[in-house]
Amino acid sequence: MVKPLTFKGDKPKKPKKRTAPYPPNKPSKPTTGLDPDDEHTTEDQSWVSADAPSDIAGPVIIVLSSDPPTCIASDANGQIFASEIENLIEGDPSTAEPHDVRQVWVATRVAGTDGFSFKGHHGKYLGCDNYGIPSAASSAISHQESFVVISSEVPGSFSLQTAGGDKETFLTVKETKSSKAASGSVIEVRGDATSLSFETTVRIRMQARFKPRIQASKETKAKEKISRKELEEIVGRRLDDDEVRRLKRARREGNFHEEVLDVRVRGKHDKFA
Repeated sequence: MVKPLTFKGDKPKKPKKRTAPYPPNKPSKPTTGLDPDDEHTTEDQSWVSADAPSDIAGPVIIVLSSDPPTCIASDANGQIFASEIENLIEGDPSTAEPHDVRQVWVATRVAGTDGFSFKGHHGKYLGCDNYGIPSAASSAISHQESFVVISSEVPGSFSLQTAGGDKETFLTVKETKSSKAASGSVIEVRGDATSLSFETTVRIRMQARFKPRIQASKETKAKEKISRKELEEIVGRRLDDDEVRRLKRARREGNFHEEVLDVRVRGKHDKFA
């Protein structure tokens, strides 16, 4: 191969690196199987209990009244089963958190009704047929995929009413004998209970960032975050401690601009007093 001419004193040129004609494929980020908008973020991944039906939104786990504590889960084929919960504090079901994506459902209010839909990790909705058999095989919401959340007498617990035919029916947990199970019994999820009882009681655990009261608290704290310097720049003069507290309180309560005007007027009166 003929080399190009070089001259004495020329600096040696570094060989250029060849670049690939196409950018290398980056490994895709693992997902939980839920919609991208429903993925857990680093914003707030703590779990809290829903206190009222109006709290329920976003990723949830439905904790059953069973021993040991279990929750409603679904496999990839849409079969519903009771999944034992591993993440508990001192065995308390009210502290449950999911350890398996199959335990997580995305709760959404069904428009124009009092019902809720629960979408599983595989994109199918929790439903219950007229025979009381629950499944998660439907990709659309019908009356069978809509559940009415009823508050129970125990604070922080609910019952899920199904659309099971002519009678009011509820999701329930049943214990059946089995020689194959290590404990000698199997916990089964059904949707044919005709009356409310301890077995029909569930707890709904949800991500804290979706709870309305916590969201409101965060918004309030965000409004409180304003420095004395910023307030003084808005008013146009130095402020005393009482005026700073007053303006911060007004910022929380929503009458900030009115208070700013009043503080400005008072400042002018004091100046000419």
